Amino acid sequence: MHDQVSTVQSRETTAGIVDLGADGADSATPLPWSHADARAIYDLPFNDLLFRAQTVHRRFFDPNRIQLSKLLSIKTGGCPEDCGYCSQSAHHDSGLKASKLLEVHRVIEEARQAKAGGATRYCMGAAWRSPKQRDMAMLVAMVEGVKSLGMETCMTLGMLSPQQAGTLAEAGLDYYNHNIDTSERFYPEVITTRSFSERLDTLANVREAGIKVCSGGILGLGEEVDDRIDMLVTLANLPEAPESVPINMLIPVPDTRLVDTPPVDSIEFIRIIALARILMPTSHVRLTAGRTAMSDEMQALCFFAGANSIFVGDTLLTAANPGDDKDTSLMRRLGLTAARMEDAP
Repeated sequence: MHDQVSTVQSRETTAGIVDLGADGADSATPLPWSHADARAIYDLPFNDLLFRAQTVHRRFFDPNRIQLSKLLSIKTGGCPEDCGYCSQSAHHDSGLKASKLLEVHRVIEEARQAKAGGATRYCMGAAWRSPKQRDMAMLVAMVEGVKSLGMETCMTLGMLSPQQAGTLAEAGLDYYNHNIDTSERFYPEVITTRSFSERLDTLANVREAGIKVCSGGILGLGEEVDDRIDMLVTLANLPEAPESVPINMLIPVPDTRLVDTPPVDSIEFIRIIALARILMPTSHVRLTAGRTAMSDEMQALCFFAGANSIFVGDTLLTAANPGDDKDTSLMRRLGLTAARMEDAP
């Protein structure tokens, strides 16, 4: 095997690199991961990196099953945050009008249709800095209603206090999504209305309440490769790694601050998917926004590198998504099937 691979694999586990057994699978996942060790993995020859990621993936997951989720915007537009990529920010003149919180019965009916289409997890997103107390009763009813259908529930509502996290946990919320977006170093270049540490505080509140964490980031914000690696190292070094790690490719939205950011190289994107799988072997790595700009071949390599979750349907909040027909066709061509609820590691 290539000398670089041997060097990386033989480092002591105390340095953050896991030893590989005879089958190439990780035998442990010691903390903390260092940036240097993660960078060494990222820089492996592409074929060696994919082999290692696929080997780790097969240890914890069926490599031919993909977890399907559906995402619904339950409150669109008018968000006071200034996230430079977001069409829903009130700081951008994107033409998107602010809406009120959807009625509970509409959310439940959408979830019912999503389940009929093969989704096992239903995600509900609201364009808020944080929920207001007056909205909590409706959010609880949504969680309880979707749970009654036999689906996993996920919400993304901005920052949560410990009390709000506790309320949602009591309602039975399974996952809470709160992406850290990028590295701590680059974060102020993207968002100024809340801090990186506030993002981590919400993740801690969610975890303390007993809700599973869904947290990842966006590639293509103008960051450097080291920022992408630092983002994953931050997530992997949390007291518990997120159970779900969405990796987004920026969708340039007209009239947002980052619309002219150069696109991410596809090989670099796949390397980050592989690194996420290796650093967080038991997490679902979700191939999220930006799939409409990805070729079938690029998506296939992402699945081989360890991505095993996608959003289905025509829309992700306000952005385009490939749609059920295209996803069904691609999965059939690749021999992939939809995961079941009982397939979780």
